[in-house]
Amino acid sequence: MTETMEAPVRRGAPLWAQIVIWMVLLALLALVGVTLNKRKQGTVQPGDVIPDFTLPLFDGYQYDGKSEVKLSDLRGKVVVLNFWASWCKPCEQEAAELQEAWEFYEPTGEVIFLGADYVDTEPEARVYLQKYGITFLNGPDMGTRISQLFRIKGVPETYFIDKTGVMRYVQVGPFSSLAQIQQQIDILLAE
Repeated sequence: MTETMEAPVRRGAPLWAQIVIWMVLLALLALVGVTLNKRKQGTVQPGDVIPDFTLPLFDGYQYDGKSEVKLSDLRGKVVVLNFWASWCKPCEQEAAELQEAWEFYEPTGEVIFLGADYVDTEPEARVYLQKYGITFLNGPDMGTRISQLFRIKGVPETYFIDKTGVMRYVQVGPFSSLAQIQQQIDILLAE
């Protein structure tokens, strides 16, 4: 009589491991879906209420003695939020006009300019700010949290937020003149 030896049957990974793998795959699929949906939405649109955010400020750019500024602290003022980077050549084209506009409106106290430095290093950002004589509030967009909130496509992008926190106008790309910046601000000041 001959005995046949049967090889043990392998069933694969244990059930708990299979469940974990499927849960991880489903979570990744959900993350991809959320990301694609956000990209499909495009940038923040005029009429959108902007959620509160906090911009940490570079040393020397304090607001009321604070090292950060919250959008909610600026209610009642027109806010010009400019996303820029030291490596961005088109940002250089508009730097002087933004600074000139800031100097024009600063004495009124009705307009605040915010610069959000995007995907940059602080040493290069400081060289850029000094090179163009930028004195309005500026700080790093830590972890790109603010740029993700606005769903920016690139830099420069500038958002004009009215006194109630509603985004009213977006400029994608550099401004062509000081007058172009002033036109948008004056519309919001007249309201």
